[in-house]
Amino acid sequence: MVVTVRTASLDDTRDGISTPETPTRTEPPTTAANAAARHTAVAEELAEAGRWEQAYQHLRTAVRLLHGGHVPDELDRLRREHAEAREQSRRDCLTDSYNRRYLDERLVTLLDDPSFTRTAGICIALVDVDHFKQINDTYGHPFGDRVLQRLVTELDTGLPDGAFCARYGGEEFALVLPGRDLLDAVGICEAARHRIDRHPWDELDRDLRVTVSIGVAHTLGPVAGLERLVAMADTLLYGAKHAGRNAVAYRDKHTGALRLAGAAGGRRLIPGSGARADTRL
Repeated sequence: MVVTVRTASLDDTRDGISTPETPTRTEPPTTAANAAARHTAVAEELAEAGRWEQAYQHLRTAVRLLHGGHVPDELDRLRREHAEAREQSRRDCLTDSYNRRYLDERLVTLLDDPSFTRTAGICIALVDVDHFKQINDTYGHPFGDRVLQRLVTELDTGLPDGAFCARYGGEEFALVLPGRDLLDAVGICEAARHRIDRHPWDELDRDLRVTVSIGVAHTLGPVAGLERLVAMADTLLYGAKHAGRNAVAYRDKHTGALRLAGAAGGRRLIPGSGARADTRL
């Protein structure tokens, strides 16, 4: 038996023949919507883990998928505000240098990076203002704050790319110099010490003079803990203090003897070092 299938046409309606309507099928969500949902879920997981930058990238992708490639200005504004807030959280509110939290986090990252630790190495220098308590006692703490602000400006001046200054605590600051060998780092610190010594402090008060002492620690290769490297710099800092202040102290990379750089090289024996100051830097 042959069955003929007849296709309805417009003529069927005119002839009074009613053609059943084709059932409406529910379409599944579009590929873009599915992808956007996946990126949004990933963004939420990353945000919960505190990985804000990666979360933003996934969220931006989701919005682009939903808006046909166009990302609203509002999302860009939120990103800028978040970046600004993150940067502010890393800064010391008085001096605008980096704070202790950023210093610790950045040092951990740098010390885990073989591109630095296995090449020229990493230097950390601790800088302390000489007789700062006397400045505060004589002129008051607001005046001392102004001194610290000028001091940070001089410390920042001349820092090479990749290096940074952070407030370690009180009147003590840290200079971090990745990818610099010891003598290079000592030269940078000695230049900073000299700038501070020659700064026009008389603009604040005609009798004011400010100097700093600096201890420079260097590592080439793995370090047994961040605290050890900082402790090395701290020991050298107090070596500079005991040798008369306004000096940069470091250890000779061959003998391990305590040395003084630059202008302090003309001093006599460094207490407890058994060696003369180094006049080469």
